[in-house]
Amino acid sequence: MATEIFNKQKTIDLRKKHIGPSCKIFFGHDPIKIVRASGQYMYNEKNEQYLDCINNVAHVGHSHPEVVRAGAEQMKLLNTNSRFLHDNLVQYAQRLQATLPQKLSVCYFVNSGSEANDLALRLAWQHTGHKDIITLDHAYHGHVSSLIQISPYKFHQLPQPQNSEHVHVAPSPDIYRGKYREDHPDPATAYADEVKDIIGKAHAKGRKIAAFIAESLQSCGGQVIPPVGYFQKVAQHVRNAGGIFIVDEVQVGFGRVGTHFWAFQLQGEDFVPDIVTMGKPIGNGHPMSCVVTTKEVAESFMASGMEYFNTFGGNPVSCAIGLAVLDVIKKEDLQGNALRVGGYLTEQLEKLKERHPLIGDIRGCGLFIGVELVKDQIKRTPATAEAQDVIYRLKEQRILLSTDGPNRNVLKFKPPMCFTTEDSDLVVDKMDQILTDIEKALDLGLAASKDTQDMQSKRKGFLEDNGHELCPNGTSDLHHIPKSNKKQRTK
Repeated sequence: MATEIFNKQKTIDLRKKHIGPSCKIFFGHDPIKIVRASGQYMYNEKNEQYLDCINNVAHVGHSHPEVVRAGAEQMKLLNTNSRFLHDNLVQYAQRLQATLPQKLSVCYFVNSGSEANDLALRLAWQHTGHKDIITLDHAYHGHVSSLIQISPYKFHQLPQPQNSEHVHVAPSPDIYRGKYREDHPDPATAYADEVKDIIGKAHAKGRKIAAFIAESLQSCGGQVIPPVGYFQKVAQHVRNAGGIFIVDEVQVGFGRVGTHFWAFQLQGEDFVPDIVTMGKPIGNGHPMSCVVTTKEVAESFMASGMEYFNTFGGNPVSCAIGLAVLDVIKKEDLQGNALRVGGYLTEQLEKLKERHPLIGDIRGCGLFIGVELVKDQIKRTPATAEAQDVIYRLKEQRILLSTDGPNRNVLKFKPPMCFTTEDSDLVVDKMDQILTDIEKALDLGLAASKDTQDMQSKRKGFLEDNGHELCPNGTSDLHHIPKSNKKQRTK
């Protein structure tokens, strides 16, 4: 099979001519032309290998042979819509439900995370009879009109951003940079009380809350890990107001956090949402997604009298691929790999933090990790330009990493789940060299740092004293995890 039709410049020219200019590309001044990929590696037209640290869509690894085989074999037999009976649909729904709390038992299959979140809003509106939505600052839930309205990450980019009167924005539960930080005795309650206040103000204006929606871990918002107990407290306030709780697992589901299959489970067994949306990793690059909800919410949706039909949602090929992804996660222990390798990578990044004043915070769970760069660790001044410099220099070393967060100063790791400890060593070693060079140019050194070290020590003490550590990546337990899982699939 030909891997390149046009030379790179011709591809660039045709893209500029025929593809919408708002569709951005990585490394715009010198984009990478990728022609194939395998496992955690991508290859350009010169067959040069890049380590992929950002592609959470290729969840079980790029071009995984079992996933490719499942899709191709089913495509040979049949692909049609879900108005016909087919075992793949019900088998996949059954397998997917088995990973979730029993209460979440009804599936709607769609084709993208945006479709899933849009449908979740429709379910909430119909079930509650209310209209208003509470979302988190810096949230991103999708590209369709209904979701842009509840995605501050997007609508804040507009020259004159205007909130819909039906949308209320609560503070992101960020204990590093947010309103309530690690020195607060109970940030979960403090952030949840912000939601309670929003509900009270909405009610005072005669408005009613349909739903609170949140990514289980904020990704575009800067790899934000909510404090334990936050979701439970918010759910209580929202349900008391007649609303429901939607969790968006599009970025972080399917075992990525290591300890659990779903990131919302990090909050504890006593938290069960009313709706879960999922996408990206569900099909390992194949366009599919799902909304899972309770029987009660599904029955309310049915009571509207309007049939729900999605031409491609739940088709036999998509479900065959989804089943193969679940099989590979289990067969290759990729959830366990996320815990082990994610823990090892976090340890190495923490060691890097001790040597580099540019690193303000390391946070994450499993293979979902953020490295926040700052110019001043006391003031936590975002090091936006320096973060961009890091990812461009890593690209020159053929390592793909990206930045996010409201200040675009958070380096985000969310690689394919077959990522290894050797991959971790490679990227950390290159980051060490790059940060050293940047800090030298900025005349930043650890001499600046008696205050910095005192601050870090106090911060660690606050975290331990107040029980804010959520993920095993940041606890001493992971220091006992062996350096293992060195196997990698490259073909």
